[in-house]
Amino acid sequence: MGFILYLIVGGIIGWLAGLILGKDIPGGVIGNIIAGIIGAWIGGELLGDFGPDLAGIAIIPALIGAILLVFILSLILRAMRKK
Repeated sequence: MGFILYLIVGGIIGWLAGLILGKDIPGGVIGNIIAGIIGAWIGGELLGDFGPDLAGIAIIPALIGAILLVFILSLILRAMRKK
């Protein structure tokens, strides 16, 4: 049950990051889950674990990390489209 909750929280964080930036994450729901989980890892490495915790994910650093990931990913995808 913990793994499923981890995936759900990751998906919600990835979805929120896309909403905040106004960018679509490639891959739909799977892309949101991946962005949320990778964002949680990035945020945890950069900011540590503070704030509320859900399913082993510190929500505030995870959201900040996911926002950074979506922003960088959108820049890369935009540069690839220009070529």
